[in-house]
Parts: sequence; C-alpha cells; structure tokens
Amino acid sequence: MTETLKLISHKLCPYVQRAVISLREKGVPFERIDIDLDNKPDWFLKLSPLGKVPVLQVGDKVVFESAVILEYLEETQPNPLHPKDPLTRAEHRAWMEFGSAVLGDIWGLETVPDKAAFDTKAKQATEKFVRLEARLVASPWFDGDQFSLVDAVFAPVFRYFDTIDEIGDFGILADKPKIARWRKSLRERPSVSAAVSAEYPALLTAFLKKHKSYLSQLDRRAAA
Repeated sequence: MTETLKLISHKLCPYVQRAVISLREKGVPFERIDIDLDNKPDWFLKLSPLGKVPVLQVGDKVVFESAVILEYLEETQPNPLHPKDPLTRAEHRAWMEFGSAVLGDIWGLETVPDKAAFDTKAKQATEKFVRLEARLVASPWFDGDQFSLVDAVFAPVFRYFDTIDEIGDFGILADKPKIARWRKSLRERPSVSAAVSAEYPALLTAFLKKHKSYLSQLDRRAAA
C-alpha cells in the first residue's frame, strides 16, 4: 500500500501553493499540515534542514525545496505537467525560476516601509511583467491549451494582487491583456482556488500590518 504523502505547510506560503496545485492536478491524495513559521515546532526543525516550507514527507524520508518537490512529483505521480519536448521543458523550468524572482519583488512590495522603496520594487516588478507579457500565450494557459507547472508557479503570484488591487492601483499589471486573461483563467482553476483557505485574504492583510509595510499604511480596511 502506498503511503499518504504529507505536505508540511504554511497558510500564506506561495511555494507551498505550487506543491498543492501540482498534487491536486495529479489527483494525488495527501495530508496537509500547517505550521506557524514564527514558532516552528521542534519536530519540523528536525525534518527541514533549512527550516523552510514546503516539506514533503514520503514515509520516513523528506523532500524539501518546492522546485525539487515539483520535480519529484513529476517523476513519481500521474498526469505530468511538464511538456514532453526537452527544450520546451527546459524553457518552462527557466520561466519557473523567473516566477521565483517575481515573488522576490512581491516580498518587497509587501514589506518595505516607505513610498520610495515601494516605488522601486513596483518598477522592478512591472519590468518583469512586461517581459512575461511578451512571452505569454494565455489561451488559456502560459503556453496554450495545456496547464503546466509554470501555471502552478504563477498562480500564487497573482493571488497576491487580488489583495494588493483592493488597496490601490499601482499600475504594475496595467495594459497587459494577456496577463489579465491568464490571471482570470488561473483564478477559476479548481486546483488554484483550493490551494489556500478562505481566510487567506485576512491572513495576508494581517501580515502586511504586522510588518508595518507601506501597503498596510495605505490600506483603509486595515485601519478600520
């Protein structure tokens, strides 16, 4: 009997969401265990060499780092999300790395304390989305009709903007029709919507407030 996979998680982590989306797309049963990263349990620190999520526990072995987890799932589980062609697959992996760089910019948007720093991060993010718009097919997915791991990687990116857009219009995704179409398709994908709980927006708002970020200063909802 195959052991149930255990995914050690945090409710806001975008890298966890990637793994959840992949598992759901593949139809693989798994147990999700959420932890508090500000108060990491001892048992988790013994499992995770870097003290980060996600961690995938397979029997008595663990796989850590989201990119490695995604590749392990591709190698061992049904319904592959990578393209078959080696060159296209390599290109998709490169855009997945690009997605991680975008997340770095978003972390800055979420945590910088003043307008000048925010504007710098917003400019960096905008430039990346311009490049993404130029490559994107978005009919309806990153590269056409087939949902792929690139889609799984960018779904958490756009989820951040669902909250950011409620705070203000910063023009980061403006005038990018392919991204707008892709974002809508991702939002409606069952695996994407199920990757977080209903409390995600409130948790993200609390995170912004906790870090005393520039965004939280603009957020009238947080001040109410």
